[in-house]
Amino acid sequence: MLVRYKKALEKIAMGLLSFMPQEKDVKRLMETIQQYEQEDDWILYLWKKGEEYVGIVGILAEDAVATIQHITVIPSYRGEGIALKMLQELRELGQFKTLQANEETEPFLQKYIPILKEDEK
Repeated sequence: MLVRYKKALEKIAMGLLSFMPQEKDVKRLMETIQQYEQEDDWILYLWKKGEEYVGIVGILAEDAVATIQHITVIPSYRGEGIALKMLQELRELGQFKTLQANEETEPFLQKYIPILKEDEK
């Protein structure tokens, strides 16, 4: 289940974001969290499975297009299709017609974008 980021989830969100290669540096991680907190078009969602937060997806929202800025799942939950579920639920929110990757997320998302396009038909 997608849960929209709020300040009370800051430490959990930072922990999840730290699994992304470009977010290993604490200073960069703090800047990223601030960007999601301060900029209206940057939206962060956490994925909750049971009582545990196991994934995160962050987007840059421009009209009906959501550009995936960050997406990761805790290593022990990888391979369970959580990333695809996050993307599907993000699209089901109804505010985005198109989900696309940025330069950093494209290698990861290459396998999911065709599935999402197929789901649209």
